[in-house]
Amino acid sequence: MENRLETERLLLRRWTPDDAPAFARLNGDARVMRHFPAVLTAVQSDAVLARFMEHWEIHGWGPWALESRDNQQLCGVVGLAVPAHPLPFSPCVEIFWRLAADHWGQGLAPEAASAVLRQGFDTLGLDEIVAFTTPDNRQSRRVMEKLQMRPDGEFMHPALPAGHPLCRHVLYRLARARWQAMQPHG
Repeated sequence: MENRLETERLLLRRWTPDDAPAFARLNGDARVMRHFPAVLTAVQSDAVLARFMEHWEIHGWGPWALESRDNQQLCGVVGLAVPAHPLPFSPCVEIFWRLAADHWGQGLAPEAASAVLRQGFDTLGLDEIVAFTTPDNRQSRRVMEKLQMRPDGEFMHPALPAGHPLCRHVLYRLARARWQAMQPHG
């Protein structure tokens, strides 16, 4: 598997331990973490980063560090992962993204996610990729819709206790055949 993907404005690369401080700032921002149970401490963020790197070691693919090609600044994470918790639609591979607030509204999430979908379908040969979020996360849902993912109901996220305000999630799916049909031919 390649160690990097490039888009017009972004470099998607493997994580390094040097990314920990910038990743901790991202995960410590209440705006970024609004649809998560809590902001993360630096120690918690480091544990997530370690899981990302471990995912790469186990699967040969995983979440990418998202870097601006203009200034080499870490601006988020985007990638594929096998969810840590069994979900009602498991087994599955999810696509997800998290961008620093100052990079919102620029079309970076769909740009990066499109490259990741290409990797998932063309390189990895996945039959389907899913995404999910809380119903109120309109930004992420818009990205899913721009990627032509289709909504497929709701579920209660097993990592959160019943009744938690963020427990309810919406599921989106994209099949390889649908994705391939949407690609320009030539």
